Amino acid sequence: MSGAIIESMSTKKLILMGFCILGFQLLSIMVGAFIAPTPTTAIRYLATKCINGHRTRGWLMPWGSNRCHQIRSFDEPLAKTLDANDIVFAVHIPLPDKEMSPLFQYMLAVLQFDIAFKMINQIEDGVSITIEASLAYRDDLMSEWTTKFHSVEQRPLRCIFAVPKTYENEGRFYHCEPISLMELGTMAHKYFLINIRLPVNDTVNVGIGEIKDIHIVSIHQNGGFTKVWITMKTVFCPWIFVAIVWYWQRIHLMARSPVLLEKAIFALGISMMFLNVPVEWLSLGCEWTWMLLFEDVQQGIFYSTLFCFWIIFCGEHLMDQSQRNQLSVYWWQISLVLFGSSILLIFDLSERGMHLNNPFHSVWASEIGTNLAITFIVMAGICVCLYFLSLCSMVRCVFRNIEGKLQHFSAIPEARRLRYKGVIFRFKFLMLATLSCAAMTVIFFILNQVSEGHLHTGDYTLQVHSAFLTGVYGMWNLYVFSIMFLYAPSHKHRSKRSGETDIFRKAENQRTQLMSGEQGPTEIYRIAGKVAEE
Repeated sequence: MSGAIIESMSTKKLILMGFCILGFQLLSIMVGAFIAPTPTTAIRYLATKCINGHRTRGWLMPWGSNRCHQIRSFDEPLAKTLDANDIVFAVHIPLPDKEMSPLFQYMLAVLQFDIAFKMINQIEDGVSITIEASLAYRDDLMSEWTTKFHSVEQRPLRCIFAVPKTYENEGRFYHCEPISLMELGTMAHKYFLINIRLPVNDTVNVGIGEIKDIHIVSIHQNGGFTKVWITMKTVFCPWIFVAIVWYWQRIHLMARSPVLLEKAIFALGISMMFLNVPVEWLSLGCEWTWMLLFEDVQQGIFYSTLFCFWIIFCGEHLMDQSQRNQLSVYWWQISLVLFGSSILLIFDLSERGMHLNNPFHSVWASEIGTNLAITFIVMAGICVCLYFLSLCSMVRCVFRNIEGKLQHFSAIPEARRLRYKGVIFRFKFLMLATLSCAAMTVIFFILNQVSEGHLHTGDYTLQVHSAFLTGVYGMWNLYVFSIMFLYAPSHKHRSKRSGETDIFRKAENQRTQLMSGEQGPTEIYRIAGKVAEE
């Protein structure tokens, strides 16, 4: 019977395919390194101190013809006459003569406080700061501001003072951790206005020190990177779709029903295509605040399916014939994957899901929320560690099992035995390539964290972060395509070899049936199962 393409393809064609895959991989890396800009841009804004003596609910502009009545410093004589509740910190995003674009996809805003040390007004331990934040938008400079969100939030204020707390050091600034302000999942408007007030009374915002200034750092995706990213998804999506259709048609041409391994490969292709769907094209013209959550779901489905596929791929080459083709055999490994994925989904819904109604919400704002978030992340990490320990153990057992099976072929002709060794070598190479893909993802991630984001080489600038994202994305598409192509059934019929009689063919077929039981997708699959007598 015919096996998979990985077994019937000539070594020359297989090497040629390997070089083509490597070429596409290098191309995806170079696209990110040389064509795409850095994935994100961070812009720092100094909040303008506006005076709102009547405490009206109107919007206060930091600049322009309708700019608010403002002070430059709290040390001015006018500021001494004001109450803390009369001050509103205003920030206009973007800077003058600029405008936001839907290509920016999302925006994060982070607060940074400049707090001066005073002996009589120190920051208390474990204090929280209450922030009354409002967000408005408009699409031209002449129209009125439209309120989008308004919320009162609390954030933990964590600051340290690096020098001794003495009168000589008064006026020095604390070193405070950045505070998350908001996360917007869409950039459907051109201009945004943030008004922040720090309400003060006998119980609110007490013990937070003497605030001098507030800085807001906005982080958004670069439009140039968005164009490159959407283009790659637009190219990969139909390519993987055609591969899926071709693969499943090949499966249905077989006289038998698909086995579990073939169904797992098909599910892997479906999850990859779902990840590739370029929904971002539609989001450019629509105000879809759920895009960040949807992208997380896309990635979660793909990686969950990928982890399940690895377990099934190794297990189906290890199990006894009586245990094969049963999903229930892998219940505890798949349960680990589903449990870890569910935990991360709950965490994502509690953070980005809440942003759909309130972008100022943060699960890290309270001690209970922080502890729950850390617990969820630790539990997901434990699941990942247990999963990879199980996977590594299964890979080791598969290699040992296959090596043991070679001893059963000592009585068959040398040419046939060499062919089996070649098939086993190809299988091992594919397994090592799988482990290499996982390892490269981790290595690229570490390099991405420790690098400065770009490297200068002569007249060119290599964008390391962009190369990491496009390279890993291209790598997984190429990996899934290779799995579907190489494990698709081969319809190539082998010609009769000279000197091989029908009697020998019949004896050899009986030997193969004895050792492998029912048919499978590849010869490795058929010979790797343990004999019941073992």
